[in-house]
Amino acid sequence: MMPYPKMEAKMVESILVPVDLAHKDALKAAVSEAANLAKVHSAKLTLVGVTGSGPSEAAHNPKEFEEKLAAFSNEIADRIGISVGSKSLVDVDVAADLGEVLINAASGMGADVIVMASHIPGFMEHFFASNAGYVASHAKCSVYVVR
Repeated sequence: MMPYPKMEAKMVESILVPVDLAHKDALKAAVSEAANLAKVHSAKLTLVGVTGSGPSEAAHNPKEFEEKLAAFSNEIADRIGISVGSKSLVDVDVAADLGEVLINAASGMGADVIVMASHIPGFMEHFFASNAGYVASHAKCSVYVVR
């Protein structure tokens, strides 16, 4: 019997974690998993937030959103002991475009993995896909969905 050829496992070099600043508590599990993955692979970890051009629950304007996202990434970095970057994106219709914006961001930054928080599916997910479901179905990189 011939032995299997040696195959090098692809290292994870870049991890994207979508962040909703209005629901930071719901991100704990996803951020923890992403941090563990980043530590194991010595990968770059980047928190990505998407906001509209007007006031939102998280911030009054895109500049304030960007500052809050940077502060949150610094807070996470201090807690987990590795460098964490942040990338703030502005979209006209965040609710409609979020999945596509995140996929484009992952592609643009060369992310190998998206680690994304999700919720327990409810009634509406029978009719409309969740953001995590959409990203997992359409992203070209691996997607790790954490509940």
